Amino acid sequence: AFGGKGIAKINTPDGDYVIFIPNTFTGQTVSARVVKRRKKHAECKLVEIIEKSPLEEDMPFQPISGAPFINLPIAVQKEFKKDSCLNVYKRIGRCNNIEEVFDEYIESPQIYHYRNKMEYSFSAIGYDLKTKEEFDGFALGFKKRGTWWIVENLEKESGIFDEEFENKLHLIKTYCENSGLPAWHPPKKVGFFRYLVVRKSYKDNQLLLKLVTSDTNIEQFDFKAFTDFVIDLLGDRLAGLLHTINNDIGDNAQSRIGDDTLLYGKSTINEDLLGLSFEISMQSFFQTNPKCAELLYKKTIEYALDGNENISDDVVMDLFCGTGTIGQIIASKTNAKVIGVDIVAEAIENAKENAIKNNIKNVEFFAADVNKFLFEYPEYQNKIGTIILDPPRAGISGKALKRVIELNGNHIVYVSCNPATQAR
Repeated sequence: AFGGKGIAKINTPDGDYVIFIPNTFTGQTVSARVVKRRKKHAECKLVEIIEKSPLEEDMPFQPISGAPFINLPIAVQKEFKKDSCLNVYKRIGRCNNIEEVFDEYIESPQIYHYRNKMEYSFSAIGYDLKTKEEFDGFALGFKKRGTWWIVENLEKESGIFDEEFENKLHLIKTYCENSGLPAWHPPKKVGFFRYLVVRKSYKDNQLLLKLVTSDTNIEQFDFKAFTDFVIDLLGDRLAGLLHTINNDIGDNAQSRIGDDTLLYGKSTINEDLLGLSFEISMQSFFQTNPKCAELLYKKTIEYALDGNENISDDVVMDLFCGTGTIGQIIASKTNAKVIGVDIVAEAIENAKENAIKNNIKNVEFFAADVNKFLFEYPEYQNKIGTIILDPPRAGISGKALKRVIELNGNHIVYVSCNPATQAR
């Protein structure tokens, strides 16, 4: 089913009782725990894969919870994705003729090692993949499936991020462990080491690292020695090293964002997309698969220009613009005035800097909530020719969408990372 849920059915006198289990697929035998029960279906959490699917192939990577489908051949993945996606538009969006208007399935140019950002967690509670037992101590890697407190050490590459870096991650773990300071203990909310965040530039083949810690006994950690160690480990590939103090007891993505101290190099990396250069900070949103992003943006621009001969005379509004990638590409190819809006102030600063760097003058960026922006600038009503939407996973709110429609644009291109919210 859509979203990577496997479907199991139990035969009952009243018909099939359907069970949905995330991160599973056809042919697997699994152990799962029911978390939500309804009259005709139940939602489960995956506990363990008992038996592999006949569809799976062995891969030379360490299995991680975040990549449950990596053992599936790409042709099978494609079939699953396409069918589940089109079914969403039929079921939720009531687009029964979706096959007639469907354009094309665009594959990622890279099947493995495609991500440009990873977040690794430290924990004082680890899980041994060989013995299948928990241990108290020091772990650095990814959270064990279904938990927020247990971490599986990443001993070798996962197949989705930089191969060289992930094969060296265990050395960073050993260095931090040998410092004598403890990893964060999620249930107790105490400890020093919390996260290691890494961004990669495919253009320069460089890495930007951020170590996130609490300030407990921080004076006992030698940041200079740690910096020298990372420089020796990564050499010319190290673009910069940052440190953030995070005493927040919460465990979510927002808590990883704080005031950064630059320990080495610079705080941004560069990436090229469709002939333009983009400077990206640790916090800025940027497509996690840059090679695929180029194809996505190409298609977006193709749709924006298709049957839209007057776009050069239009005002183009790029909503949820992030670092302004789409808006800048359109501005570089037309004479249209482009307006980019995003709520993340740092992303907008990056966007402005990138526009200067790329010598693009027909674009203007605003750090604002999209919904409020539309109400604060009513003068754009009937002035917008093309509206480009690229909202977060939750999709555009009903209020903001109503306002977008009231702007009376001739052309709307809606980019989505979640077909279910787009269909809705």
